[in-house]
Amino acid sequence: MGFEVLWKGKNLIRLLGGLGVAMKISLISVVISLTLGILLGMLMTLKQPLANAFMRVYLEFIRIMPQMVLLFLVFFGVTKISGWNLSSEASSIIVFSLWGTAEMADLVRGCFFSIPAIQYESSKALGLNRLQTYVYVIIPQIARRLVPLSINLITRMIKTTSLVMMIGIVEVLKTGQQIIEANRKTSPNAAFGVFAAIFILYFLACYPIGRLAGYLEKRWEN
Repeated sequence: MGFEVLWKGKNLIRLLGGLGVAMKISLISVVISLTLGILLGMLMTLKQPLANAFMRVYLEFIRIMPQMVLLFLVFFGVTKISGWNLSSEASSIIVFSLWGTAEMADLVRGCFFSIPAIQYESSKALGLNRLQTYVYVIIPQIARRLVPLSINLITRMIKTTSLVMMIGIVEVLKTGQQIIEANRKTSPNAAFGVFAAIFILYFLACYPIGRLAGYLEKRWEN
């Protein structure tokens, strides 16, 4: 079934190394996205017309534009226009950070607006000032809504990193294709075994994160 090709030479180690490249890009992009996304999401709740208009254009542009097209625009377009010597990894991190920041900002904005107005009014009636209201009442509720959603975003970002092979990054999917091509004659069914292994590797990377989201949701419901 093609699984024997995984044990030839260092093929399995190469796949693990490719997964490491994908996880590295994902981790850096996630850290940037969560940080900037929270800040921009909070700015969107301030009801500043100019800032909200800019953020709305940014969010819609990122949502409409496919990630692959953004990768090509940044890696090929920006490099030629600006003269910057952007590496493929740097381009990937920029694109996924732009996308992740937009998604995270929208999640933060939605969580803020999901808090009923009665929460603010009740806090004021109890004598809490604005800062105390946010620290003790609003932010804890937002965290309960936001953490599972942000974890789901992280898993999406990890899976979407498979697109970076299109700009020459040798991550797990590209490595798999190289192994298949190198063993096409000796192992005709190599594709099945290699892609099954890639599926398992992505599953092992994303499943614990997904379970963490489910655990937090159940814990905070009680």
